[in-house]
Amino acid sequence: MSDLGRRVRALSAQAFEHAPRDAVLFVNLHTRDLLDAELYESASPLGRIAERVVLEVTERAALDDVKDVVARISVLRYQGFRIAIDDLGAGYAGLSSFAALEPEIVKLDMSLVRNAHQSPVRRRLIESMTALCAEMKIKVVAEGIESDAERECVRQAGCELLQGYLFAKPGPPFPQIASLSRGR
Repeated sequence: MSDLGRRVRALSAQAFEHAPRDAVLFVNLHTRDLLDAELYESASPLGRIAERVVLEVTERAALDDVKDVVARISVLRYQGFRIAIDDLGAGYAGLSSFAALEPEIVKLDMSLVRNAHQSPVRRRLIESMTALCAEMKIKVVAEGIESDAERECVRQAGCELLQGYLFAKPGPPFPQIASLSRGR
């Protein structure tokens, strides 16, 4: 698992070398990645660009196996990383992860967002989480937006940052830069 995490982080940093100077890189981490000593090295691929990186810790995995998680997150913040909780609403860790990580960004899972415009319960949960985060100065990203109705619903609930197929499908990193470097 640590080899995979290291490879993902190295490839992410490498692709980000061609990013505009004001771009921010979001990198997914499994909670076990928090146990990898390389993550905390300032000379590591991400460590060299820490002030431009948001580490997304998935809420789908428990933090129980990570001793001193608060101290580990403090070290990462000291290095310049920002912390996000990914997939909030999909896992079982939920509020305990939220309290332990004290994220700068929360990403609401697509399972909560999907068809929220048709579900008063989902809509109310999104409104509540968005209001709580706004009160705590935490940015909220609604993931998995696939329709205009979902977009409008989460915007009315207070989400300003949206992600999903409605806006773009996954593709090569920084395609406009890649095509410029090929002379197009």
